[in-house]
Parts: sequence; C-alpha cells; structure tokens
Amino acid sequence: MNYLLHILILISIYSILSLSLNLLVGYAGLISFCHAAFYGAGAYISTLLMMKAGFGFIPAFIIAIAGSVLISFLVSLPSLRLRGDYFVLATLGFQIIFFSLLYNWVSLTRGPYGIPGIPQPRFFGLQIESMGSYFVFAAVLALFCGLFVYLIGNSPFGRVLKAIREDEVYTAALGKNVMLYKVKAFALAAGLAAVSGVLFAGYMRYIDPTSFTMNESLFIISIIIIGGTGNQAGPLIGTVLMILLPEILRFLRIPDAIAANMREIIYGLLIILIMRYRPQGIKGEFKFQ
Repeated sequence: MNYLLHILILISIYSILSLSLNLLVGYAGLISFCHAAFYGAGAYISTLLMMKAGFGFIPAFIIAIAGSVLISFLVSLPSLRLRGDYFVLATLGFQIIFFSLLYNWVSLTRGPYGIPGIPQPRFFGLQIESMGSYFVFAAVLALFCGLFVYLIGNSPFGRVLKAIREDEVYTAALGKNVMLYKVKAFALAAGLAAVSGVLFAGYMRYIDPTSFTMNESLFIISIIIIGGTGNQAGPLIGTVLMILLPEILRFLRIPDAIAANMREIIYGLLIILIMRYRPQGIKGEFKFQ
C-alpha cells in the first residue's frame, strides 16, 4: 500500500510541475530550461525558513511561493528581451547558476551534503505524518493548482497568452503589452513550481542540489512534450506515463543499473517518435516546431 501511495504522491507533485510549465510552453509558447530552479527554490526557501528561522509551515509555504515569484522576475525581465533560441539559452544559463549556488553555498544550503530532517507539514494543529494523509494533502493541492491553471487558461489573460504564442507581432499590434503578459506567465509558473518544491521537501524530508539539476528540467519538459501542451489533459497524461514507466521496468525484474539506462533510452525514443509523428503530444493543442 505504501508503494502505491508513494507513486500517487509523486504523480501529484509532478502534475503540478507539468501544469505550471504548461502555462509557459503551452499557452505563451515560451520554452524554459530553468523550471527545476523554481521547483528547487520552493523546496529550499521553505526548508530554510522552517529549520533555521523557526517559521511554521504555512508562513514558510507562502514565502516560498513569493520568493520563487520574485526570482522569476529576476530571470524573466532580462531573458524575455531575447527571442527564440536565445531566450532558451538564457533560461539554461540561469538553471546552471541556480544549481551552482545550491552546490557551493555550503554555509546556507549545506551544498552536496543536503538538508536532512525536514519537518513534516503541520497546520491548524494537525501534523501530516502518514503516507495516506500526505497523499490526500498533495492530491488536494494538485487539484487546486489544476483548477487554477484551467481558470487561467480559459480567462481573457489565457486567451491573450495563446494569441502571443500564435503571433506575437499581431498581438502587440492589437495593443497588448506582450512583455508584461510574458512576465506574468513566468511568475505564475514559478509560483506553482514552488508549490511542488514545498511538497517534495516535506515528503522526502531531505533535499540536496542533485534533485534540481538540468536533468530535472529536461524531465519536466519531456513530460509535456510527450503528453501535450495547451490544455490540462496533456500534462497529466505525460506525468502518469513518465512516472509509471520506471515502475514497469522494476516489475520486469531488470537490474537497477540496466533499468536506469533503459529508462533514459526509452524516454529519448518516446520524444523522437512524438516529435516526428505527433508534435502536439499525445493529447495537446500546441505543436512544437
């Protein structure tokens, strides 16, 4: 039972991550390679506030989201002045900088040693201790985040983002402040990614920089490439598929060392096949060019 709950908790966490990146890629047409940085920011900010500053879970949770949004402004304002591949490279550079800070700022983050013993979430006098209760907590947050993304996507704001995705010049000609809309989309995506980070830290009770590397950003992007973008169904399908795939290999009793390599190969083949035969993903609206 605990094994099943573990899988469901991971699906909840990565559902929020994929839905948040979908705001950038699927709605605004912005491909970002630094999503793991916002994910990590949420995890580290909440953890440091609870363990070093004595904050409760709810204040740490709120400040972690705000901190991630603030970091998104520092990234998006200079990066969004670039276009196409140059923007992608700028986000890649920030991801590298973020990982380097986590790894080398030992006095604050403990660097490669990580931070163990992270307190479990506690609010309104209730301590979330069992895996069952944590799954309910994670699933409820994922549901609210999914509803939030759905409302954003179907709002006038979401429709402008889609217009920017399709034709940025035409949207600007209609009098829309394209730069402002992109910055807002970046901030919303970063805030949602921070929610996943807080969930991850509280569940694992240990974090280190290797959980928030470029590979993690690539994994999140792979989820939405395979599942599809521009709606809620695509990222959710991609999340379930990408989380369950390693478990299927585990049930086939393939040694871990071989299964890890096979997993990467299968991921790569899936992306190649999707890009070749169905560039919008399994159930998406936006085609990757």
